Amino acid sequence: MSETSYDVIIIGGGPAGLTAGLYTSRAKLRTLLVERMLMGGQVMTTTKVENYPGFPGGIDGPDLMVRFQEHCQEFGLEVSYGEAENILDKGEVKIVVVDGEELSTRSVIVTTGAEPRKLGIPGEQEFVGRGVSYCATCDGAFFRDVPVAIAGGGDTAAEEALFLTRFASKVTLIHRRDKLRATPILQERLTANAKIEVLWNTEVDRVEGDNSGAKALELRDTITGKKRSLPVEGLFVAIGVTPKAHFLAEILDLDPDGYILTDPECRTSMPGVFAAGDVRKKILKQIATAVGDGAVAAIMAEKYLEGFE
Repeated sequence: MSETSYDVIIIGGGPAGLTAGLYTSRAKLRTLLVERMLMGGQVMTTTKVENYPGFPGGIDGPDLMVRFQEHCQEFGLEVSYGEAENILDKGEVKIVVVDGEELSTRSVIVTTGAEPRKLGIPGEQEFVGRGVSYCATCDGAFFRDVPVAIAGGGDTAAEEALFLTRFASKVTLIHRRDKLRATPILQERLTANAKIEVLWNTEVDRVEGDNSGAKALELRDTITGKKRSLPVEGLFVAIGVTPKAHFLAEILDLDPDGYILTDPECRTSMPGVFAAGDVRKKILKQIATAVGDGAVAAIMAEKYLEGFE
């Protein structure tokens, strides 16, 4: 067997990746976790996590992820920052290319997660960082005492609308249908908050502004087609996510939406490569399911490696 630097390389530092790292490091497998940006994944942009067991009353997302990382590193998990660009299959050895550097390992766990989906409208890209945002918890404080809007209708949109009421003078939730997908408890909180107005059957067609930033949105009624302008200084986009598996399109089997296809044990189409968390095709995408995936992928990687002992 070829000599390798690592037993396991984990690509992605969200709940799935950190859990996998905890399990593999605790199993005395030399593990490197590679994260592209911020350790903790999407949970780092969550104001309060109320549905992860063990934290009555909820816990802030960043606080939870700091605990995850500290726990993992107790067992010797190595962490590195960089962007994974490719996985090369050399049989018993896999090569993970990170920022042009080739790292060898005996197994790989892909936990790259998903990223916010864009509206794809005129002005959106132009005003990113100057009025357009994909993270209310990251940028909400920049919009004190001014009107903002949020596009979406699911749990994330509802949570971010509620969070933005801490800062904005008014929050307009823009939804293209006549009912929200958000859970009933979040819908109740939206209705009860006097700062929030919901515009039904409405889409954002354009972001308008000047050199100082966004100033208004061009809205379109999805039933009548009638257009109107909504003065706001911020637009927060919360319309779902896209899996971050594009760099694996020619390497692993993906579904039509770009999610990695696995079996129930998190095995991908390449032996020795596993996938866990939101990047994997599955029914539910929650912290709890990501943690479960990470544990399964780690155990399966351990069993895979035992086959070569």
